[in-house]
Amino acid sequence: MSALTSTWKRIFAVFKARNLEFFRDKGSLGWSLVMPIIIIIAISAAFDGDGKAQYKVGVMHGMPDVIQEPALAHENESEKVGFFALKHVEFVPYEDLTLAQIKVQRHSIDLLVDWQSKQYWVNQTSPKGYVIEQLLLGQTVDYQRQVLTGKEVRYIDWLIPGILGMNIMFGSLMGASYVIVRYRKNSVLKRLKATPLTATEFMIAQVFSRLFIVVSMASIVFTLCNFIFDFYMLGSYLTLLIVAVSGALCLISLGLLISCRSQSEELVAGISNFTTWPMMLLSGVWFSLEGASDFVVGLAQIFPLTHMLNAARAVMTDGAGLADLHYELGLLLGLSVIFIATAGYFFKWEGEGR
Repeated sequence: MSALTSTWKRIFAVFKARNLEFFRDKGSLGWSLVMPIIIIIAISAAFDGDGKAQYKVGVMHGMPDVIQEPALAHENESEKVGFFALKHVEFVPYEDLTLAQIKVQRHSIDLLVDWQSKQYWVNQTSPKGYVIEQLLLGQTVDYQRQVLTGKEVRYIDWLIPGILGMNIMFGSLMGASYVIVRYRKNSVLKRLKATPLTATEFMIAQVFSRLFIVVSMASIVFTLCNFIFDFYMLGSYLTLLIVAVSGALCLISLGLLISCRSQSEELVAGISNFTTWPMMLLSGVWFSLEGASDFVVGLAQIFPLTHMLNAARAVMTDGAGLADLHYELGLLLGLSVIFIATAGYFFKWEGEGR
């Protein structure tokens, strides 16, 4: 028997044992399936439609200069100040007209205004677009109306990648890290050290096992919810699966890095929370960062979850293919290699001080 065959047999043995351990734990299995479905149904009921209270208007070429200093506006510019000074309306600047028009078609923004060419675009199937158009016409004159059509991207369509991404994040980070710490604390790793199993083989088996579990659970939840809600989907389901696998692989690798030496569950829990909460708040799980400050948008780019969610939403709402996602997928896979290599280098069968 070759050395390579023996290696893969050992990896498969650990992979199988870990999967059996998870699936025999009915509580963890049920929670992994039921919790995200409950969240999706609850949010769908609470936020029917767009799920946002304010209007969102896209503005080509940025806001008019007179908005910054309204006292300097000429009389024929007063309508600019009037409309752009409306309360409860969020104005989002755009430079790419095609991208902005797609946003209108998909109800991501309610109206698009080009104050330089005196044109505006509205989706005639959007109720909020109709209302904000009347407000625009009440404040401005001589604007040319351009009509766009397109299927609405509901709030639940936008939200589903965030909920499943969050579920993948917790299942990957905490699932991988807690198992390693528990094995180390209960001397399971100490006993495995006495076998021919190497640290690299053990880590690979844990990655494959957790990846299989997390992606399987996410796929089941997505399929069930898609049957209920019929999600907006322009891209390929296979591409979406590749995105999920790449993101989960990166987060699992990060979880292994967090737990590669410690035997303290409290320490690992603290580091995991320190890692997951910023991602949950800044990676676009619950709300879009469109229109946020450059600092916040830049800060979000350091999180793997941000790139996974951006890629998933690009597949679902923009029909993006693998070629369009080369940056996000390349970054996730590159980070996975770095995390796994670092975790393997610092891995200890026993805890610190032993």
